[in-house]
Amino acid sequence: MERQPEVVAVGVVDAVPNIDQGHSNNHSQNQERATVVFTPSGLRGDFALGTPVLQAAQQLGVDLESSCGGRGICRRCIVTPSFGEFSKHKISSKEANLSALSDAEQSNKFIALSLGQRLSCSARIQGDLVVDVPASSQLHKQHISKEATPLELLIDPAVKLYTLQLAEPDMDDPSSDLGKLQQQLAARYSIIVNHCELSVIQQLQPALVAGKREISVAVYLEPKVQQQQFAQVIALWPGTKLGLYGLAVDLGSTTIAAHLCELSSGKVLASSSLMNPQIRFGEDLMSRVSYVMMNPGGDTQMCTVVREAFNQLARDVVKKADIDIGDIIDMSIVCNPIMHHLLLGIDPTPLGTAPFALTTDLALNLKAAQLDILLHPNARAYILPCLAGHIGADTAGMILAQRPDQTDEVTLLVDIGTNAEIVLGNRHRLLAASSPTGPAFEGAQISCGQRAAIGAIERVRIDPQSLEPAFKIIGCDVWSNESGFAEASKKITISGICGSGIIEVIGELFMAGVINSDGVINQQADKPSARVLAQDRTFSYVLHDSDKPLLITQNDVRAIQLAKAALYAGVKLLMDHLQVTQLDRISLAGAFGSHIDVKYAMLLGLIPDCDLARVKPIGNAAGTGARIALHNLDQRSEISRILERVEKIETATEAAFQEHFVAAMALPHLNDEYIELSKVLTLPERKQQAAVGRGARSSGRRRARKS
Repeated sequence: MERQPEVVAVGVVDAVPNIDQGHSNNHSQNQERATVVFTPSGLRGDFALGTPVLQAAQQLGVDLESSCGGRGICRRCIVTPSFGEFSKHKISSKEANLSALSDAEQSNKFIALSLGQRLSCSARIQGDLVVDVPASSQLHKQHISKEATPLELLIDPAVKLYTLQLAEPDMDDPSSDLGKLQQQLAARYSIIVNHCELSVIQQLQPALVAGKREISVAVYLEPKVQQQQFAQVIALWPGTKLGLYGLAVDLGSTTIAAHLCELSSGKVLASSSLMNPQIRFGEDLMSRVSYVMMNPGGDTQMCTVVREAFNQLARDVVKKADIDIGDIIDMSIVCNPIMHHLLLGIDPTPLGTAPFALTTDLALNLKAAQLDILLHPNARAYILPCLAGHIGADTAGMILAQRPDQTDEVTLLVDIGTNAEIVLGNRHRLLAASSPTGPAFEGAQISCGQRAAIGAIERVRIDPQSLEPAFKIIGCDVWSNESGFAEASKKITISGICGSGIIEVIGELFMAGVINSDGVINQQADKPSARVLAQDRTFSYVLHDSDKPLLITQNDVRAIQLAKAALYAGVKLLMDHLQVTQLDRISLAGAFGSHIDVKYAMLLGLIPDCDLARVKPIGNAAGTGARIALHNLDQRSEISRILERVEKIETATEAAFQEHFVAAMALPHLNDEYIELSKVLTLPERKQQAAVGRGARSSGRRRARKS
């Protein structure tokens, strides 16, 4: 019988101390086998040459749909292989490592062969491969949550619509039609036109004829200079035009979210989001920079796919709102520095090594067409300014949304993703940093982990005596230990655990004494349980027992420790620089930050101690900042002014980062006290000396929870 593949989660948090997670690449010892890595799940395994890609995916538990039994007729198992040198995976993925196109593939008109798509049931493994499973081929569609949050704002957008009635041509008045347009904007609205698009000039007289001398013009306002309002005329229509729209886009390293907004009212008409297609080139930012370094043209590949993703989002939102895509006339974008450079077609490799030099940190006013984004031909695109090599426009958006510079409270803002953006301070002083947490919080480095989708475990409770679990899954409101669970979940496959679930299960195991403060899983002598399994020299916890059990392994715990320690170390660096030991308020942003229980986040030591009543999720703050910039021209100038006084702290070059990181590996922390948290939970007894990474198996004393 064929040996089952070794299943491990790939990816180690970049730029943090190297702690071995048991990752091995031993297929070179047997040339009849090859290593395959699937993205975005990060699952990998060794397989015999000639194995169909679909079979490999099924053995690993990759979320890949197939309903025809591998006969090549359902078209649902389409994958896209990625070719090049992948240093993080330690493999070279080549076209020759995949079998030639089969007859079924060549005759299937639904496969985009020009884009490299393949049928995974037909394509066979001939060597090491990286294979991307697009969202359209995933059985459990990801639950991407970057909804637009309520926003109170003075609506004063950069693009405004004016309806004008121009006088008929007159022999006694030699002024041109464009001159009349300029004169009327100046006389009625105090707008000085300093530029007019050629396409507008070409359309002007035909539009005047069609509209019987009435036209609507879109003007792109510039920041006022000495109280004078200059503007560019960028579009016009005959007669009265009702409604112009804008896009606010949050370009994240994992997900991209777009909000279609009515410019005159600020109302969000539709939202859409998708996985960042660059994931197949690298789960985290440094992996993508590495891909560019090792694969000439890699930056162009990533630029192309992310721009097409923007176009897909635009098509999605206009379909939902039932409007013409040509009526989108403005857009605002927030993103981290590497996403910023890749979107703009700029080589990101200088951001991969010290001194992490940005090509530009300025706010950019561009035409959307310059980015190959197909909206109105003259639509504008505004990109918020960056702060430093690892602190980008997404941080600027978060600051604009939350305005910590307007309060006396010492406020911590954290946007948790594959990189954590951190802002700390108040009206007197603001500091910012970025910390490399990696994709573990999104389930990508967890053995049974997955991104949030229907069937993923998102909430967990564990009985401290019996160690039996209860959980909730996405798509079902009933807990697993409640009587109606079987009926409510009968159409849902329990497929894995997402970020919020992994935080809760580790927190619950810590409270129950199964995991000690070093992060080591133990089999307790006084409380034996079949849920705690011995595996070689470590233990695992069985969260869900089925044909494919969901286990929480020692490597899973280590992956979360690495990620949370990187985050906490970044926060501590800012606290050191600000010379504070206590925080007044903590705001957690982003999809992950908005869905985790803040109590468990503090219990594991993702964030410092604080009154839990002052720790709040704030939704997609970066995206909110993009909407503010879309709807208020003055706020674009305001964020540039704020960033001038923000102090940038580079975690990669701070000597204290390593010390803070090591101390933060302990649960919740080696030294820092959690006085506020202890008012809500009775924490497990702290050891005198933590021994993170030593593999110690001290049982760790369990304490009962407070009611």
